[in-house]
Amino acid sequence: MSEKRKITIFDTTLRDGEQSPGCSMNLAEKLEVARALQALGVDVIEAGFAIASPGDFEAVQAVAGEVAECTVASLARCTEKDIDAAIRAVKAARKPRIHVFCATSEIHRTHKLRRAKEEIIRMSVEGVKMAKGFCQDVEFSPEDASRTEPDFLVEVVTAVIEAGATTVNIPDTVGYAMPAEFGDLIRHLRAHVPNIDRAVISVHCHNDLGMAVANSLAAVRAGAGQVECTINGLGERAGNAALEEIVMAIQTRHDFLNVTTNIRTQKIYPTSRLVASVTGLNIQRNKAVVGENAFAHESGIHQHGMLAHRETYEIMCPEDIGVPSSKLVLGKHSGRHAFKQRCEALGYSLGDKQIDHAFEKFKVLADKKKDVFDRDIEALIDEQMELVTEMWTFGGVQTVAGSQTTPTATVVLLRDNQPHTDAAIGDGPVDAVYEAIGRITGIRPRLTDYQLRAITSGKDAQGEVTIEVELDGKRFRTRGVSTDIVEASARAFLAAVNRAAMSANHVPDKPPQP
Repeated sequence: MSEKRKITIFDTTLRDGEQSPGCSMNLAEKLEVARALQALGVDVIEAGFAIASPGDFEAVQAVAGEVAECTVASLARCTEKDIDAAIRAVKAARKPRIHVFCATSEIHRTHKLRRAKEEIIRMSVEGVKMAKGFCQDVEFSPEDASRTEPDFLVEVVTAVIEAGATTVNIPDTVGYAMPAEFGDLIRHLRAHVPNIDRAVISVHCHNDLGMAVANSLAAVRAGAGQVECTINGLGERAGNAALEEIVMAIQTRHDFLNVTTNIRTQKIYPTSRLVASVTGLNIQRNKAVVGENAFAHESGIHQHGMLAHRETYEIMCPEDIGVPSSKLVLGKHSGRHAFKQRCEALGYSLGDKQIDHAFEKFKVLADKKKDVFDRDIEALIDEQMELVTEMWTFGGVQTVAGSQTTPTATVVLLRDNQPHTDAAIGDGPVDAVYEAIGRITGIRPRLTDYQLRAITSGKDAQGEVTIEVELDGKRFRTRGVSTDIVEASARAFLAAVNRAAMSANHVPDKPPQP
């Protein structure tokens, strides 16, 4: 049997994934995700769009200095200003890449760029040459390639490879293509671009019609050597091809696809949970590979089959992606060492300070709950992974509510270890808590989404509150966890206030009063 072709996994969670509405991450969170992606085994991390903002530039620069095993890329348009910013951002990387792009489809040429075909080719070639002056690893993307005339696409690809592009990415930018059609496009380029053997063909598929993974795999079958994807399928609009689905399809159907990757699949689940935590976007229960129901069986027929032989209804082992299946047999008398070992068994890598904080929370939780499950421990770890630079920390909350009582909340917040207390009324206890937090901090974001769910079963289950708020035109998604849903709600809202406070454009309504 011939050796399997290795597919390069290019992760753009920190760039395209972060462009999901409400999914912005701060610098500490981006670094934590970058470390997780490195541990996962991705080949390329697209750390951001350096020219987009000072924060993006700083994040790309920090990831470039932190990550040693992966190639670190920055996106840039084919302009001197963009490329210069990208070069400065990734120059500290051990393996830097500049990723330049230029739109090529007729609709983009006519309505966005207002440029003729000749100008598009000139801009693309000049952009690649400019990037090539800094590093040998240059990627070029003809934006909206799937809606570009095939013959013109051949011209562009030929020209940028001649100019020095080592990877040519073919994006289905708006998720328009069908799998057979997209596979044919890759085959067309391989057949008609005379210098195609001098570059890796990559694909970047969006999920507007739910075809992102199917299109990506069709391209792999047709000869693509790199797939661009994100954790949990995050991305603009309906998102991108999900890394976990691409990788597990390749591993599960190696007989059909005959390719492989460098991904350490046991790291998939904890990385998925980390990204869900820092972005505040919960994973739908029936999400392929990493959803809660992915390895759950309720039907009697299915349960009977599973008991008889697992492969009757499971094509993957949960352990293969790092899904924890056992209950944590630890309690309030358990030690820090045992707790740390269990965290590592769940696939998490925490520093001593994070372990200390999580262990303190574990001891408090063990006093409240009869049974502590792995999902409870994951929730505690996720809180440590949030890593928002906190201007305000939670001190405590007390509420009075009832059908014949005006809901009232008293909230204590800490800033620089100094307590700040205020009280407020509201339509309900949660509304009163949010009003009190606003009175203390002077920051009053508008609540646009509120979701509550139990992390585990039983009357003492922890509640997880996920919210989305909007302030000054920016949206933030955050979460809070507690056995008390009012406290969980307060923690989620305070996390949002801290994110808003970090926003460079926001000034509080009033200075905080001691």
